[in-house]
Amino acid sequence: MDLRIAGRKALVLASTKGLGRACATSLAREGVHVWINGRSQESVQAAAAEIASETGGTVAGVAADLTTESGRARLVAACPDADILVTNNEGPKPGRFEDWDHDAYIQAFEANMLGPVLMIRALLPGMRARRFGRIVNITSAMVKAPNPHQGLSTAARTALTAVCKAISREAVVDNVTINNLLPERIDTGRQQFLTERQARIDGITFEQARRKLEDTIAARRFGRPDEFGDLCAYLCSEQASYVCGQNIQVDGGSYKGIV
Repeated sequence: MDLRIAGRKALVLASTKGLGRACATSLAREGVHVWINGRSQESVQAAAAEIASETGGTVAGVAADLTTESGRARLVAACPDADILVTNNEGPKPGRFEDWDHDAYIQAFEANMLGPVLMIRALLPGMRARRFGRIVNITSAMVKAPNPHQGLSTAARTALTAVCKAISREAVVDNVTINNLLPERIDTGRQQFLTERQARIDGITFEQARRKLEDTIAARRFGRPDEFGDLCAYLCSEQASYVCGQNIQVDGGSYKGIV
């Protein structure tokens, strides 16, 4: 399927690795001009070159910290007329409710709610004026199915979801859609970290912990980053203009609810 977005401009946050990189790769393969982002100039340059070589696309890099005002200004300046914005950032570390103090919540909201919202605020008016925009937030399955050890992630990302649902109802009339992808058990570095944590908690090997986690997934396997990236690319397509304000589970069928 031709997604009819070749030549569009996309800014993909936190995209030198993991799910962000998967989305950047899928968009570049569709002919989108992609700006990727990371905090290290070296990692950004290396990832941009690798994605360009893999896809044949046009890929540039922006070294910037999404959680700072100066970092966000640098990102907007690099691609001020973005047609596509994919927000993403590393999630808070799992832990226990009694261990999370005021600073822990502030840091989680800066990284996983305020940073993305302020980027949307900066780029949304231009999208609406040009009558094309696609915003995809990479959030988490914890938005709809919270676990106690992921309380920080749940809090910040649910807040982002609420804000975006509110503004999506106004933006869609100008052909700007805002949707959220809710990953669970995608085979990235983050998943490796969580598997290692599970192995320590249970006193088992990494391989045993991985099998244990795979058994919690209806599909009995971890998701592939490219599957996730391709779904993101579809949400950015011309064809997806009637899909807006949605929370889309990417979890191998594991979510047990109806809505």
